[in-house]
Amino acid sequence: MLKKRNDRRLKGFGDFLREEEGMGTVEIILIIVVLIGLVIIFKTQLRELVEKVFEKITKDSNTVME
Repeated sequence: MLKKRNDRRLKGFGDFLREEEGMGTVEIILIIVVLIGLVIIFKTQLRELVEKVFEKITKDSNTVME
């Protein structure tokens, strides 16, 4: 009985390894990892850019409110 259960588990695991439906998920995860790496590499440049954009938004919104 235990052997049958183990055989079914091994067969299920083998089917899981051969299945290709999850490849899209793996590709998306790899793309996300690359994007996170780019953010880490260019963190200071991105921070400066975002700060400039928000400063401009704040200035422009203040002039609209006046």
